[in-house]
Amino acid sequence: MKEFNIVLAGVGGQGTLLAAEALGIAAVKDGLNVRVSEIHGMAQRGGSVVSTVRIGENVLASTVLEGQADILLGFERLETLRNVKYASEKTIVLMNTERIPPAELAFKKLKYPTVEEIVQKIRSFTKKIALVDASQLAKKAGSNLTQNVVLLGALAGTKLLPVKTESLLLAVRELVPEKHVDTNITAFKLGYKITEEARHVN
Repeated sequence: MKEFNIVLAGVGGQGTLLAAEALGIAAVKDGLNVRVSEIHGMAQRGGSVVSTVRIGENVLASTVLEGQADILLGFERLETLRNVKYASEKTIVLMNTERIPPAELAFKKLKYPTVEEIVQKIRSFTKKIALVDASQLAKKAGSNLTQNVVLLGALAGTKLLPVKTESLLLAVRELVPEKHVDTNITAFKLGYKITEEARHVN
């Protein structure tokens, strides 16, 4: 495999960086060349966070060029839209429906767009969009803090990743605290089931 590019976009506190790290560890376990980076972002809760994971023999740098993402994994609706510049007609967008309005919206008295408005804008870049209610699935797993792992599971369920699902699960086990492993594995499996069942992305 020459090159596979994943862009993860979310808000500080959503576990975007852990998800990117898990993908990187899984790639290493599978003996693949990988580059992981945090493009910009505030680790503090509420700031925009964007990470990239690039896998493949042609990958030298960690940055993804605009229009070059194979997958845009959106942890928050507005952040997904903000980073749609990485998408093209080949890109699959997996978007969490969670809404975390940034402080600047209230400050500027701007309206937070609806899911429909966001999807419509994304469709001008790619028609391949799947929505995931990660919050509902995370609560079902036992903790709302596992939304990032639900999304990783949903990503694995597309069967598009160059890494093995088993390797990704092992990476999750290594990264989360031992007492939360079972909850996170449940969250992963719930996310996986959602996209596996819906395999064709509308």
